[in-house]
Amino acid sequence: MKIDDVLAALRESWGPDTCSPEDVADWTPENPARGQCATTAVLLHDHFGGVLVRSDVMVDGEQVDFHWWNRLADGREVDATLEQFGPHEQVVGGAEVDRPNGPTRLDAQSALLSSRVAARLARA
Repeated sequence: MKIDDVLAALRESWGPDTCSPEDVADWTPENPARGQCATTAVLLHDHFGGVLVRSDVMVDGEQVDFHWWNRLADGREVDATLEQFGPHEQVVGGAEVDRPNGPTRLDAQSALLSSRVAARLARA
């Protein structure tokens, strides 16, 4: 499986129902990556391994959120959702973090995104 195929399937699968709850109000078809970073990073981790990376999102010097992406085993950084941020939002830092174990607040969104991606990949 190629990462480009999975990335394309992800982009076709994002929606307000796969978005982080606090970002739903800001999600639009013009910015489909909004609020998708955690579920997307975990799904990419499922397919390609590596590590998860998390950073702070800052607005006017205040931390307002977190941003997640992947560092693959070969060292490549894959940030499938960086385009979600506007010019007033800065992604700062980036530390490797453990994959969440057990239930999380994004389980429903993650399951829906995973099923959509699997269906798109099966048709490819």
